[in-house]
Amino acid sequence: MEFIHRILYNLLEVHPLHTMVVHFPIALTGAALFFLLVALFRHSQMLEQAAFANITLAAISTIAASLTGIRDNIDIYDGAAPNAGTKITLAILLLIITSLLSIIRWRKPDIFYSSGWILYFTGFLVSFAIAAVLGFLGGVILYGF
Repeated sequence: MEFIHRILYNLLEVHPLHTMVVHFPIALTGAALFFLLVALFRHSQMLEQAAFANITLAAISTIAASLTGIRDNIDIYDGAAPNAGTKITLAILLLIITSLLSIIRWRKPDIFYSSGWILYFTGFLVSFAIAAVLGFLGGVILYGF
C-alpha cells in the first residue's frame, strides 16, 4: 500500500501533471492530420473516420491539458510562467477549432467528399500547427529559448 501511495503522491504532488497530459493533443492532432492526408491520397473513408476520431479526442484532451496547465502554472510558477497568456490564447483557439471540426464532421459526415473538404482539411492543418507551437512554447518554459 505504501508503494501505491508513493506513486500517487509523486504523480499528483511532485511531478507536474501537465507535462504528462500535454502530449495527447499534440499527438492526436498530428495523427488526425496524417490519417486525413492518407485518406485524401487513398480515397479511404475508413482513414477519414480515423482522422475524425483523432480530432475529437484531441478536442477532449485539449481540455485536460489546459486545466492541468493552468493548475501547474499556479502551483509551480505562481501564475507567472513564461508565455502563459499566449499559451492560454492558443489553447482556447485549438479547443475551438478541434471542437468545430468534430461537430461539423459529426453533423455532416460527407464533408470530406463535398465542396467544403478544403476548409475541413485546412482546419486539421491549422490545429496541428497550433498544437506544435504550443509544444514549442512549453519547451521554452522548461528549457529556455
